[in-house]
Amino acid sequence: MIVFTCAGCAASLTVPVSQVALPAHAHQQYGHEPLPALMEPRTYAVDPEPSGPPWRRWEEVGAEEAEARGVYAPTYALSYGPPGTVAVALGDVRGTVLIPERCDGHCCGLDSRNGPNLACAQCGHAVATLIDDCSYWQVVWLDPRAVRPLDVDAPARRALSWEELREQPERPPVEPIGAWSPVWEATVSVALAHLLAASGGARVVVPHGPVADAFRPALDALLPAEPPTRSLALAGPGLPATVTDIALVPQHPQTGEIWPSGTEAAVPLVADVWMHLAFSRNRRLRPASGGLPDGVYRDDPPLPPPSGPFRLDRQMFLHALARLPEVRQPWLRTMYDDVRSRRANLPFWW
Repeated sequence: MIVFTCAGCAASLTVPVSQVALPAHAHQQYGHEPLPALMEPRTYAVDPEPSGPPWRRWEEVGAEEAEARGVYAPTYALSYGPPGTVAVALGDVRGTVLIPERCDGHCCGLDSRNGPNLACAQCGHAVATLIDDCSYWQVVWLDPRAVRPLDVDAPARRALSWEELREQPERPPVEPIGAWSPVWEATVSVALAHLLAASGGARVVVPHGPVADAFRPALDALLPAEPPTRSLALAGPGLPATVTDIALVPQHPQTGEIWPSGTEAAVPLVADVWMHLAFSRNRRLRPASGGLPDGVYRDDPPLPPPSGPFRLDRQMFLHALARLPEVRQPWLRTMYDDVRSRRANLPFWW
């Protein structure tokens, strides 16, 4: 386990935490209401990309310097903040105080527009940024320049096996209120970027089922209808081996490991979303004869139907695609530019 301490005075700034993979929706902005916590208690994740201010516009940076920073297509601005910021849950932070002059936000809380807004309570050095404004996942980002990881003698969270992950709760695509899950929208959008890059510009054939429901509308709209084609199938723990051109595989939520499919191309998908696609148990109960016993729907109600068609998160898609070297291919760059400029005015974007 790790405790993050102040680089200036060595004061403890977190409870003991274990590292997990950075959630795919970490930088998603969604809706106009406060969102839940990004991180589970007693966990942390590291963002390898630069983040936070200062920012430089694309016109100042230029394509060559942007590529050196891992961005291969134009975006509004690039962060020149530090790489390696550390995400932790708000409730796991200790020994910090707000910096009043940096407590700006857009609406209901704080955002990151002014840089770190939390200081070490012991020495006063700025150490982290608290984000809890509406539209953002609630999180504290520790500044890697201002904190140090310290190994502590505490029981570490054991990494689950792939088989054990199958027993974990799936993430349903629809919220209890009937809205599509923002995590699903972000996760599928990021996976779509990788899937298009793996397609090579060829039509992707998707078998009927949950995978088709999530991906086929976008694939059919963005890729040509004529041959050649490439096949897409799920591959992962608990599924029989299959022959396919592109495998949709789970990514371990703790280690970040991608299931070794052995296929030519593998597209990672967050494990709890992948598990739902592969083993969805959200089927309406229909008895072979007669009626259901009293209380079945009361105690285990099915999910409500979605309130509208599934929509992809345009910003998450563009963010992921801009960081794939394949976007430099002319056909994919044209697609990126069309989506970015909204020329691809398709009903599944928001």
